[in-house]
Amino acid sequence: MTLKARAISASATGIVNDGRNEWMPPALLWLVTAMLIIAHQGAALTLAFPVLSTAAGFWLYFKNPLRYIGYTWWLWFLSPEVRRLADWSNGAYTPTSLIQVAPLAVTMISGLSLIRFYPVLAQKRGLPVLLVLAGLAYAFMIGVASSGPLAALYDLANWIYPILIGFHIMAYSHRYPECRETIVGTFVGGMLVTGIYGLVQFCIMPPWDVLWMSNSQMNSIGEPVPFGVRVFSTMNSPGPFAFVMMGALIYLTAANHRVRWIAGAFGFLAFCLSLVRSAWGGWVVAMLIQLAKSNSKVRVRIAASAMVLAVLAVPLLMIGPIAERMQVRLQTIVNLHDDRSYAARNEFYASFAKTAFTDVTGEGLGATGTSTKLLNGAGQLGQYGNFDSGVMNIPFVLGWPGSLLYMSGLIWLLIRAVSKSFRLSDDGFSTANLSIATAVAAMLLFTNSVIGTSGLLLYGSIFSILSAAHWRSLKARNDISDRGH
Repeated sequence: MTLKARAISASATGIVNDGRNEWMPPALLWLVTAMLIIAHQGAALTLAFPVLSTAAGFWLYFKNPLRYIGYTWWLWFLSPEVRRLADWSNGAYTPTSLIQVAPLAVTMISGLSLIRFYPVLAQKRGLPVLLVLAGLAYAFMIGVASSGPLAALYDLANWIYPILIGFHIMAYSHRYPECRETIVGTFVGGMLVTGIYGLVQFCIMPPWDVLWMSNSQMNSIGEPVPFGVRVFSTMNSPGPFAFVMMGALIYLTAANHRVRWIAGAFGFLAFCLSLVRSAWGGWVVAMLIQLAKSNSKVRVRIAASAMVLAVLAVPLLMIGPIAERMQVRLQTIVNLHDDRSYAARNEFYASFAKTAFTDVTGEGLGATGTSTKLLNGAGQLGQYGNFDSGVMNIPFVLGWPGSLLYMSGLIWLLIRAVSKSFRLSDDGFSTANLSIATAVAAMLLFTNSVIGTSGLLLYGSIFSILSAAHWRSLKARNDISDRGH
């Protein structure tokens, strides 16, 4: 379809881009949120936030489907903090909150693209998506029978929304430059906000975060006191926060924003203070891949970025309580025999591997993770609520049939992304995406990185590469301009 035909189609369906008022509903959402927090109306906020955020999500999806992606990421960045502020306003911790549903519901809106652009599924670039969805459909049916429809449905949403948002990116390949600008800009802005708040959290420890830490039973994230916490900033725990910061630091090499160095300095400090060693390792792997895949110009830019970050951030990591926490955590990397976390993971692999890999049918969706809170009325995590290995989580939940379908589709997508990336060596954003996808996939050894925010990074990165390649082919046929629309 040519540019002119697309414009006619967009006008006919009422889907047009009007920058003058597209941000009005999201701005209203955050304004109402701030007012309810100031007024200590936590109960009203708990009800209003998911409704208003979902309404704003639908607005942006149809008004500007690419900025909708940025809005979705902002909800994942900030919604957990909104939930904590709502609890603090109420004066009581709630094990489950409707605010948690907001980013999930908004991200699921991208499933409309699967319906609207279903012919893409019949193309070569869409066939892997069908395999992944078939694997999840199998696990969902098993989960409904074993864990109940509510837990299975919630878990299905957690597994499927990264794929849906990735497909949404691919469906708008003809507007790739705009998508690239939106994603990079969102991560730079998100890194600035969450990085600054992360340092505030580490040094001051706000009372709403204290309330949440004291009741959430997450003993691994430190003590709810200044200089005693593993930074999780505005997110639910250090793990998701570290994944997001890792992605943001990699995207920094493709950014041209004026605040990128300030954002990078704050983000790097908070990233280090999360004390998530797997994310540290993933970042190192990603940077090495970037250096290997990039041309000389991009390598110089990466080296310059590293030097600026070192000058801005490293001195602060060498003083006071920050240096003490970093030194203790770094010693655990060298002295693995004294590391309780490493020992516990080894014991888990040794004792559970047989169960995970010999469960032919699988336990189904809803058997692990946060969805296990729906298995009992107390809102507490179930037996497999904490599951530290994606390598075993996938076969344990999906079984052999589901794992075969799901992993076949995922590996196919990864191979295609790597293959396409060789033609995009001059595109810093695509190189960054390849680095992120590889690093996140490697982290399956430590966590189930195909779901949640890490899954968003994985599938968003893969489909961004495929989108860039498709846009190049369209441009070569003169179907689109350099702006992509």
